[in-house]
Amino acid sequence: MIDGITIGPLTIKFYALIILAGALFAAWLASKNAKDFGREGDRVWDILPILLIMGIIGARLWHVFTPSASNAAEGITTQFYLSNPIEILKTWKGGLGIPGGVIGGVIGLLIYTIFSKQSFAEWADFLAPGLLFAQAIGRWGNFVNQELYGGPSDLPWAIRIDPVHRLRGFENVERYHPLFLYEFLLNALGGVFLLFAARKWREKLYRGDIFIMYLIVYPTIRFFLEFLRLDPSPINDININQTVMGIIAVLAFLWMLYRHFIKAPKSGHYELIDKEGIEVSGMAAPGSAESVDTEFLAKAMINDPWPELAEMTEAMKKMGK
Repeated sequence: MIDGITIGPLTIKFYALIILAGALFAAWLASKNAKDFGREGDRVWDILPILLIMGIIGARLWHVFTPSASNAAEGITTQFYLSNPIEILKTWKGGLGIPGGVIGGVIGLLIYTIFSKQSFAEWADFLAPGLLFAQAIGRWGNFVNQELYGGPSDLPWAIRIDPVHRLRGFENVERYHPLFLYEFLLNALGGVFLLFAARKWREKLYRGDIFIMYLIVYPTIRFFLEFLRLDPSPINDININQTVMGIIAVLAFLWMLYRHFIKAPKSGHYELIDKEGIEVSGMAAPGSAESVDTEFLAKAMINDPWPELAEMTEAMKKMGK
């Protein structure tokens, strides 16, 4: 199978082109989402470079510290990378880990929003649906590389894996579950759900809710698909990817319940926002007869990265007086 485009001495891998296509689509969608909420949509193109850089760094480090079982069998372990740090830079060898990519992207977005005095929670919301679509598109890179497949299968949609890409112990097995395809479909459906939620439930959503939904949807998808994965990343016989994804999904779900049924963020619900400025409706928070603190919101909407963090900061300032 041809795995890239060669132009003179330069070879551009299809995997890299697919990842780039996913990133550009995610950025375009985030720009549209931001404009729908009255924000500067074009700002996403300033955010994209740092997200890509930090995402790649995070994804590579995740792989370094959680190598797959097949990598470990070939001697490509965490100790190998630490003993040969130059190998860490060879991203085309060994691979990348999506969980680390998301963590790196979150750190990159946090850095950007702090220095540009933007709301991290809002931009995380604008980016979240596109992130799921980007991950869906990126899985076709796994198809090109003939990786990320499940166990042997005789189903009509099972895919053939070339002998050179078959895992040890499965050299004579030709057809496997197309795990990449399952994740592509589920991620795409997840992205559609987040877009639907952002538009249909806007009056009921707090800043950060769409991102929290992402932290429920994607980890849940990944948790269950790990049962089909033929080449997990074990640490002390524990599938680390599945374990981490399960923990994140549960914590995010509890977080969503907390902010909607126990203690709502002080900044109130998302509203349709005029393109010339922020409109605050004064909508009452769940379980409270008091309206939103508009003076607090005017100070915290832009300069604080997360609603609950803004409240803690405000409380600490009052305690210090």
